[in-house]
Amino acid sequence: MPNLPDAAAGEAPARPGRALSYVGSLTPHLFVPNSARPVRAKARQLAADTQVMPHSHPWAQVAISTTGVIRLTVDRGTYIVPPSRALWIPPGVEHAVTMVEAADLRTLYFYQPRGRCGPGALGAVDRAGQAAWRQCRVLEVSDLLRALVREMPTAPDDGPPLSGAELLRERHLSALIRDELARANAVKLGVDLPRDKRLRHLCEAVLDDPTRHETLAAWARDTGASPRTVARLFRQELGSTFTQWRQQVVLAKAVSLAASRRPMGQIAAELGYSPSAFSAMVRRAMGQPPGRFLGQPEAERRGQRH
Repeated sequence: MPNLPDAAAGEAPARPGRALSYVGSLTPHLFVPNSARPVRAKARQLAADTQVMPHSHPWAQVAISTTGVIRLTVDRGTYIVPPSRALWIPPGVEHAVTMVEAADLRTLYFYQPRGRCGPGALGAVDRAGQAAWRQCRVLEVSDLLRALVREMPTAPDDGPPLSGAELLRERHLSALIRDELARANAVKLGVDLPRDKRLRHLCEAVLDDPTRHETLAAWARDTGASPRTVARLFRQELGSTFTQWRQQVVLAKAVSLAASRRPMGQIAAELGYSPSAFSAMVRRAMGQPPGRFLGQPEAERRGQRH
């Protein structure tokens, strides 16, 4: 198989014809969580096609975009995160964040006592429950959680200290945020990525434009590899067929389109489906109707049923 261009771990491609601009990890050292302030928040407005360079923290993190869609990439996967979702990142996981659209990026840092992991790590130990939090998780965001995040203080440690009343309010908000996260439903909205650099290049191309080709043979032609070789690599590296993997990409793309308030029929058409076929695919893959999966408000979902 010919050598394909390397795809740097954690680097997401810009949209066709647009280059990424890069920023550092946004001064995490000024927002370190601790037992006294177990949840710290920071906010930053970032333009589309901006990427926060790959980095990691010794604490847990939740990424939320109150407006705009972000894409977060780790070594073995990538996640599309619209305003209706949040992404939990365990301690020590290197990640890069790319603004698919201009975004109001809210970052929460969580103090994690030694040997514990999860938003409820400060409470009683539930080892079975903590296991799920030792990996990245996409979570549904309730209206309450979104409001709580907006209310969290975002002043850095090199600024004026918070008053006693402000610290007490932050602690109350933090407790509610941890409780809401612990209750949030997880959504399978991640797309696994391979270690093999040759296959990684193909996967990044599909992520960039999943409708460019319809068949594995057509995608394989772009790489110069045979369809049989590419299919074998998918099984070896990702434990799935190309069709199964691409479906996850399509679902992630649908969530990104839905964040722009596009009608369901338009989303289906842009992804190469009829409305009925798209609805059936989402229900089969996710076990829930498209409106709920795409994070549409309940009022909109009711309107579509009438």
